[in-house]
Amino acid sequence: MSNIRLFFSNTLSAKMTDKLDKPQSHYLVKVMRIKENEFFSLFNSYGEWEAKVLGILNGIVQFKIIKQIRSKESSKEIWLAFSPIKSNYQNFMIQKATELGVTKFLPIIFNRTIVRKINKERLEKIVIEASEQSNRLNVPLIEKAQNLKNFLKLNSMDLIFTDLNSDNKKIDKSKLTNKPICIIIGPEGDFSETEREEILSFKNVQALKINENILRSETAVISAISIINYVIN
Repeated sequence: MSNIRLFFSNTLSAKMTDKLDKPQSHYLVKVMRIKENEFFSLFNSYGEWEAKVLGILNGIVQFKIIKQIRSKESSKEIWLAFSPIKSNYQNFMIQKATELGVTKFLPIIFNRTIVRKINKERLEKIVIEASEQSNRLNVPLIEKAQNLKNFLKLNSMDLIFTDLNSDNKKIDKSKLTNKPICIIIGPEGDFSETEREEILSFKNVQALKINENILRSETAVISAISIINYVIN
């Protein structure tokens, strides 16, 4: 079985035929040097399938699905609410968070957020590439940027508040429900006191001090997700 994996958003089923888009075809033909009758795999949130190259017409790969090789995943949902940061650091953060299992990204504009716009198209490309590389099936969703007040209106999550001022260094697993776990990471200038109070007033929230040191946003994200994965797995 080939180790080439590509995300394919359309429905897949055994024996169906279809074609890849231009960028994916270019990757297979020019980068991976794939040939007719060779195999690769396609995946989406419903599973993963083995595909065979039927032909390459005008640079576009025509394929046939041979069989399903993995079924839909049913792992715990992990969300990441974060303050946008400079693109090179943010791209790295999104990539690593995807590899570590985050299922949804929620950009939050805090009082001290410096970067107030995100390139959603670029981030969507990053999560697809990271999903392909890390052998996961479901590609994370990226929500539009919103303010803290609107974010806290969501009641369908257990909130883990990464707070340097907290004395708590452990997550109480008994307080977690079957709802998605959402980690909230503040801006480079930290949360304001008002924001801290608003977050702590959320119904299902646990404050967590992940390190004694002040961490960069991307480091804090990796640390917090790793802690969550340890607790729930």
